[in-house]
Amino acid sequence: MITGHDYADIVDRALAEDLDEAGDVTSQSVISPESRSRGHFVAREAGVIAGLPVAGYVFARFDDGVEFSSVDEGAQLEAGATIATVSGSSRSILTAERTALNLLARMSGVATATARFVAAVEGTGARITDTRKTLPGLRVLDKYAVTVGGGVNHRMGLYDEVMIKDNHIVAAGDLRRAVGRARDQLGPSMRVTVEVESLDQLADALETTANRVLLDNMGVETLKQAVEMVERRMETEASGGVTLESVRAIAETGVDFISVGAITHSTPQLDIALDFV
Repeated sequence: MITGHDYADIVDRALAEDLDEAGDVTSQSVISPESRSRGHFVAREAGVIAGLPVAGYVFARFDDGVEFSSVDEGAQLEAGATIATVSGSSRSILTAERTALNLLARMSGVATATARFVAAVEGTGARITDTRKTLPGLRVLDKYAVTVGGGVNHRMGLYDEVMIKDNHIVAAGDLRRAVGRARDQLGPSMRVTVEVESLDQLADALETTANRVLLDNMGVETLKQAVEMVERRMETEASGGVTLESVRAIAETGVDFISVGAITHSTPQLDIALDFV
């Protein structure tokens, strides 16, 4: 679960971007200061709702007199369902509306996409995980939304896990050397993942102290062979070009994790609107 500490700066930046120095000139000029309204956030399409605490915080941050109530975070709703109700100053609601909608719709889109992948691999034991391919500045929200959709988070950034990829291996000169250097520098407690692109590279990786091997862009038959080679000596992760159509077959190879960059870098927002009543 995320807290206000995680997204307060994001909300402040988003509001400042929208308001600048002049504020909401439309609402200020058109709407009476005394006007009060009530509105419903409505799902225009079915999906998993994520980001309700963030949306509520947007209104509270701009005007703590605005009331916001909602369904449960993670609710799976059909098209036309009411997600939340907001009431208070008409000006305040209209001013904060777009920022709240932008964040809520994006996070719900990520959660919905993740849930589809999770459903596609149900019963296989494989878990859907994200990548660092997130919208700059919104990673904490993107990755939280993945968990709401039933996925799990990979590393949050470059700072919390070693991931040795092809260019690292080229620069270091050797896969085993790269893992050894990471261990020497960072010790046994740091998690290390190493990416391999062939079964020969996998054989090298199995001679290291890596915690996980990332099997990159391998076909299903090769993935099956790779899982058999590993024999549970380290975690296995499949990656590269994963789609809803291919993810089930990948999961059935026996891999532990399947990373899907698309759930954060290519997912459309869920269609959500705010209607005054």
